[in-house]
Amino acid sequence: MFSDVLLTVDFDRTLTGPDSVIPERNLQAIRWFMENGGVFTMNTGRSTNTFRNYLNVIPVNAPFLLYNGSAAYEKGELIDLKPIDLDLWTTIHQVQKLFPELNLEIQGVKNHYLVDATPEFERFYDGVDWLHEPATPDKDMGPFLKFSLFGKTTEATMAHMFTGTEEELAMMDRAEETLRMMYGDKVEVFRAAPRIIDVHAKGVSKLRAARDLQEKLGRKILVCVGDAENDLTMLEGADYAFCPSDGVVADRFPNVCPCGEGAVADVIYKKILEILGLSLDIVEKLC
Repeated sequence: MFSDVLLTVDFDRTLTGPDSVIPERNLQAIRWFMENGGVFTMNTGRSTNTFRNYLNVIPVNAPFLLYNGSAAYEKGELIDLKPIDLDLWTTIHQVQKLFPELNLEIQGVKNHYLVDATPEFERFYDGVDWLHEPATPDKDMGPFLKFSLFGKTTEATMAHMFTGTEEELAMMDRAEETLRMMYGDKVEVFRAAPRIIDVHAKGVSKLRAARDLQEKLGRKILVCVGDAENDLTMLEGADYAFCPSDGVVADRFPNVCPCGEGAVADVIYKKILEILGLSLDIVEKLC
């Protein structure tokens, strides 16, 4: 039934609710979608480190697309790596000098490396259960895949990175603009959350990763679901795109229910069936 469809979805506040919990309704819908011929995978800015607790929880039948498209994860290892074409430590020292008030991390293949981390940033990492260690020039951190800038961390939750004062958000806007101005010929800059900026190799995007996978698998229809600005490339370039009604970019794309109510399930049970011209009552017959 879904043999022509590749579905890739964002993780935070798309597959999950605002509390970072995956609604069981989403998991049930994904299993049903795959059982009936569909291909499903995640398309997230998260690393193997921050995604490790979900690798065996989320049902997929294609490689995970991680680091905003800088790598894919299959059979226990990262593949299709796309490193940044800049000297790591020269870049990091420049960025640190430009934005001393922001928290800076380097996302490696095996770990996250915090650059002169404050106690508050370390507590944030401990609270969200992300592996980390100090970044030092003598360490082998693997390919230079991604670095990120975080605003001030006052809570040990991802949720509070999606809010901020006008002053904080304006500071993140300036940082994002400066990064593009300085390194735009070598990198892509994504706003993963209102107070998180991700930086990747030039040409990297969630859309590129999804289209490459679609071509590899020979699927005719690409459906994408996301909620934030770092999802824009895949949402704008997909054959069909949807957004939870409480998403940051919800005003730009067709909406489904709020993320905490099972937005991905809504896409599968309603939108994809509509795309394929199938009756909604087929869900009850096949479930």
